[in-house]
Amino acid sequence: MHRYRTQTCADLRASDVGQTVRLSGWVHRVRDHGGILFVDLRDHYGITQCLVDPDSPAFGDVEKLRAEWCIRIDGVVKARDSALVNPKIPTGEVEVFIREVEVLGPAGELPLQVFGDQEYPEETRLRYRFLDLRREVMQRKMTLRSDVVRFLRERMWGQGFREYQTPIITASSPEGARDFLVPSRLHPGRFYALPQAPQQFKQLLMVSGFDRYFQIAPCFRDEDPRADRSPTDFYQLDLEMSFVTQEDVFATVQPVIRGVFEEFGGGRTVDSEWPLISYRDAALKYGTDKPDLRNPIEMQVVSEHFRGSGFAVFARLLEQEGTEVRAIPAPKGGSRKFCDRMNAWAQKEGLPGMGYIFWREAEDGSGMEAAGPLAKNIGPERTEAIRSQLGLGLGDAAFFLGGKPDAFEKIAGRARTVIGEELGLTDKDRFAFCWIVDFPMFEKGDDGRIDFSHNPFSMPQGGLEALEGDPLGVVAYQYDLACNGYELISGGIRNHTPEIMFRAFEIAGYPPEEVEKRFGGMVNAFRHGAPPHGGCAAGIDRIVMLLADEQNIREVILFPMNQRAEDLLMGAPSEPLAAQLRELGLRVVREA
Repeated sequence: MHRYRTQTCADLRASDVGQTVRLSGWVHRVRDHGGILFVDLRDHYGITQCLVDPDSPAFGDVEKLRAEWCIRIDGVVKARDSALVNPKIPTGEVEVFIREVEVLGPAGELPLQVFGDQEYPEETRLRYRFLDLRREVMQRKMTLRSDVVRFLRERMWGQGFREYQTPIITASSPEGARDFLVPSRLHPGRFYALPQAPQQFKQLLMVSGFDRYFQIAPCFRDEDPRADRSPTDFYQLDLEMSFVTQEDVFATVQPVIRGVFEEFGGGRTVDSEWPLISYRDAALKYGTDKPDLRNPIEMQVVSEHFRGSGFAVFARLLEQEGTEVRAIPAPKGGSRKFCDRMNAWAQKEGLPGMGYIFWREAEDGSGMEAAGPLAKNIGPERTEAIRSQLGLGLGDAAFFLGGKPDAFEKIAGRARTVIGEELGLTDKDRFAFCWIVDFPMFEKGDDGRIDFSHNPFSMPQGGLEALEGDPLGVVAYQYDLACNGYELISGGIRNHTPEIMFRAFEIAGYPPEEVEKRFGGMVNAFRHGAPPHGGCAAGIDRIVMLLADEQNIREVILFPMNQRAEDLLMGAPSEPLAAQLRELGLRVVREA
């Protein structure tokens, strides 16, 4: 007999009755039923009910057992009484009569219970993550993550890709986030960087003649935490292809991503149509470049209905250059109570409020009328024009925000989300995808400087000629895939021509010598027969988060950092030893 087990805690069935077996696992719980002790024994695979009575020589040992002790038991498989069969577990027809118990690992007082579904503070869960991960719900989520990674690998091999591993220690690269720097012992005063992504290496692979590359790649970015973003490291399905257009990348990736959501989505609908939406239209209609298309609301510009109107706030605003008024339709939101609630929400978000109009039955019985402060100020003709443009009717409402789009778009997008949720318009039983395309290549910072708005290695649409005009008007072959309000994929067709690359970086404030210094390896490669190429990367953590129906990415990462980028279990970040600093030629200067 094996030292620890002959079966797992999920294996035994009615056909095993009479067999002598050995099981190992954790004590899920102990129950005393009139002198007979029941032990639910749990391992990664399932639970088996075990029992012992006072006549058994193991009774005294079982009495000492406590929750989460790791034990081995020997016993005989018995059939449960038909009235006591548990159909909720695969082993529910049998139980094991304990003959012998060995304690493999006793457990002290538990800071959190594995049995049950009690809620614990996140700090407790992360500090004792090894216990938190024993819980059934966490086992399911981490198994899901593993299955998703396996599925992605199999699908990529099926698409003709091969997996290659790129370096983890490399040079710093401007990818839109802060690097994690690693000091060099052999070269004092110089630093490596952990890669924000395998971007340059996968492009070099294309120049090297490897036609289709993929990797389940760890990436490292020193970022501020968010519910949907890890502050230190994450994993992505990274891929690159040679001799492809943007449409080729879409056609390759869509079946892989659709397949993983169909396989692991728990029966939720996966949209068959994945529309292409320009970055400009996404900002206009949804207030974000990662729209949730389960929500049918689309914002519209209604500036002309307020220009020169009796509503002085918007009328004066529209006299300023670059301003506009947008409407957020709210089907079924036509009550003063709901409108006041949304107005209060806007005030909590830091706005003076949100203008609104709602349509109701006229008090005199003459039909439908527009109500609300805005309706009184702009009059029936303008309110009717707004209603007609937005396609609204009796019992509906509309909310309005004005100013320069950059200043109000994000909060308008959040308002659209809240309205969709509050009114039950957002279809929760669905995965809705869309490609966001035509991203601006450059943006102007608060200091007036021009910089890359996204990936600096994307090809500008129109090539070199496009870079000779207004930089803020240049759009790139840059694309994202959004699903249910989250960015899942980011990618682009790459700038593989040195002349165009130098000009793009020059516009962003990088002189040629700086480009040569920071990206010399890639620039040199591009001078030796670089093929057109493109690709993308899909965030695995975020995909699993959506499939698991979680709002926080830490719920699907084995050992995540907390919101302050601390590992409470392992004690990171930690202070280095003085000897380590001396060896690296470093000194820590404390802030005053």
